[in-house]
Amino acid sequence: MTQQTQKAQQTVTGSFTVGSWDEKEVTDAARSPRLAHAAVVNTFTGGIEARDTACEYALVYVGETRGVFSGMEVLTGSVEGREGSFALRHSGSFDDSGTISCTFEVVPGSATGDLAGLAGTGSYETRPGDQSVPVTFTYELG
Repeated sequence: MTQQTQKAQQTVTGSFTVGSWDEKEVTDAARSPRLAHAAVVNTFTGGIEARDTACEYALVYVGETRGVFSGMEVLTGSVEGREGSFALRHSGSFDDSGTISCTFEVVPGSATGDLAGLAGTGSYETRPGDQSVPVTFTYELG
């Protein structure tokens, strides 16, 4: 007889602030759709604590201020006090009002330290003028 261990899901909330955003056009700015690349540094507080993350986005503009993006981000810090590093895969959109919506997931096998085996998903939405972006993250440790 085998014994099964059930992983308990936890949900944490917190926020992040953008420390820097360096966006460069990849295609001609007059062209549509337009492709851009952004190197971003974020700081997370709350359930996820991580300073100076490394984040890279590819953005496709399908209008002047509307489009979609995907990216990867590496965080080094903690989740509810457990220390380590892990990578997130982002997928999102931005609209003409400036609202950004994003979902993200932990890249399988990327977590280290006390976070080894981390799996999870999260999301955020932000509007122009938001100084801090609220984040929800549901995770389990395997």
